[in-house]
Amino acid sequence: MVGILGRKIGMTQVFREEGEVVPVTVIESGPCSVLQIKAKETDGYNAIQLGFKAAPRKFVREFTVADPKNYQLGQDIDVTQFSPGDFVDIAGISRGMGFQGGVKRWHWSIGAKSHGGMSHREPGSIGASAYPSRVIKGHHLPGQMGNQRVAIQGLEVVKTDKAHNLLVVKGSVPGHKNCYLVIKKSKKQKKSKLVKKEAEPKKQEKQTAKKK
Repeated sequence: MVGILGRKIGMTQVFREEGEVVPVTVIESGPCSVLQIKAKETDGYNAIQLGFKAAPRKFVREFTVADPKNYQLGQDIDVTQFSPGDFVDIAGISRGMGFQGGVKRWHWSIGAKSHGGMSHREPGSIGASAYPSRVIKGHHLPGQMGNQRVAIQGLEVVKTDKAHNLLVVKGSVPGHKNCYLVIKKSKKQKKSKLVKKEAEPKKQEKQTAKKK
């Protein structure tokens, strides 16, 4: 599993066999073409470059691979590399929310609203006195909110649809509708609830067979 590029379509919900309602995000994933192969001997590292959405490719990203010899230029990589129960990490650009104050951006507590209080949502003093006589780098202040690269880890794959190149994952992913996403195999391995529920009937069958 190398990963894939995709486009966020939107959110919906699906019903599992047990009647549980699961909020999911539908992603148009691939097919992606291999545009470039990089090897350690020539480039210093092993990687392949994937392109998504029409030629010339609009969205291009690199994926690190163990052995680039397993891939060929022009090869298509589709959603079939994922299956229900897998976990993926999805990265994208979060929604921009414009210029915001510190209360909304950093969850500051507001000032007093009574007895003549005039600084309800203002930053207040931000200086550092005589030394070092400057604002410390990284100080929480009003500014642009959102519009940053965000990665969500450990999202469970609920369903794949090769015919329509769709990947359905549990939960929300970064970005607005139609934004581009990078999907990789999850670094944090977990046990899937889907696999557990599918395996339970088999255990019951074995127990009844032993009793007979």
